[in-house]
Amino acid sequence: MPKHSHSPTLTKHHKIALAGVATLGAAALAFSAVPSSAETITSGAPETAAKAAYGTAQIKGVTGKVTDRLALQNVKVEAIAAKQTASAHELHVAHLKKVHAAHAAHVKKAHKAHARHVHAAHVAHVAAVRKAAAKRAAQQAASRSAQRPQIQPVTAKTYANNLDGWIRQSLDIMHSKGIPGSYNGLYRNIMRESSGNPNAINNWDINAINGIPSKGLLQVIPPTFATYHVAGTSWNIYDPVANITAACNYAAHRYGSMDNVNSAY
Repeated sequence: MPKHSHSPTLTKHHKIALAGVATLGAAALAFSAVPSSAETITSGAPETAAKAAYGTAQIKGVTGKVTDRLALQNVKVEAIAAKQTASAHELHVAHLKKVHAAHAAHVKKAHKAHARHVHAAHVAHVAAVRKAAAKRAAQQAASRSAQRPQIQPVTAKTYANNLDGWIRQSLDIMHSKGIPGSYNGLYRNIMRESSGNPNAINNWDINAINGIPSKGLLQVIPPTFATYHVAGTSWNIYDPVANITAACNYAAHRYGSMDNVNSAY
């Protein structure tokens, strides 16, 4: 708001009005100072001075009224200007509030957009890291698989549940343990000792008299079977494969091989 001085400031319009009033007052003063013909004849100096004095007072009254009116008008102008200034200030404040609100909304929107962008970037980064880890794991697994020697599955060998199957299974076990013997040597001794009966038992010879009868395909007494039992076979003396393998192990230690046995041993 502009700062006003105590003395009213006169506008151009006011100055012109005051000049007119001053001219009018001067004219009235001059008119009063010049005596008419009648006054010249009948009146003297004192009356002329009175008229002149009256005219000056009258002019001063007119000038005062004009000045008061001008001051009042100036006050009104100042009030209007102050009101306009206040209105302009209010408009400016309202404009600033709108600008501030718009800026706050823009900042909030930008913040949300940034937060969404950061979250999306984080999710994408995590997904990329997991994908890369899975890819590395797959490559490492493939590398280990390529380096690992290909092991051919070994089909378990099967044997017939008869004398031929028992002899062949015993021979495979014997060869893995380094026990000598041949199919013919085993078959010949089995047929002489038990006629191929895995449950055969001798209840009449000296071993039977001593309480340890010979048993099984190759007629092995229990102490001999226990001493020369081959790991991986059954501990049942009547088991065909276990009986043959233990008897051949005993023959290898005593005779060199079951092939060298041709009678009771």
